[in-house]
Amino acid sequence: MSEQTNRTAKAIKTPGPDHPISIERNLKRVVVSIGGTVLADSRDALILREAGHPDVQYLPRKDVDMTLLERSAHASYCPYKGDCTYFSIPSGGERAVNAVWSYEAPYDAVSAIKNHLAFYPDKVDAIESRPEG
Repeated sequence: MSEQTNRTAKAIKTPGPDHPISIERNLKRVVVSIGGTVLADSRDALILREAGHPDVQYLPRKDVDMTLLERSAHASYCPYKGDCTYFSIPSGGERAVNAVWSYEAPYDAVSAIKNHLAFYPDKVDAIESRPEG
């Protein structure tokens, strides 16, 4: 596993045998909802599998109703993916604060998730994988 340090002194790690990350297209339609409102509906979702973490559905921004989200001041950092920004879902109340995240400039190893969003399953009502149709 190679480690480098960027200009802001953040460690950058590359996925490998000790910490594998894979990304593949989800062949099913993915629908995310809260309070009876569909937030996202995509046939182009990606599944990110990362060592020690549950699988995550990343949905293209084009398939997310961004008018239902509000950018948050919260931010985090992953040495494998980069800087992470967050969005809240105002209609979801307190539970839906920082419910959505995005790596807007992900590291090369996970560049496929650029322009995608992911939702915390416990902060929305459903993240459903449905058969095409």
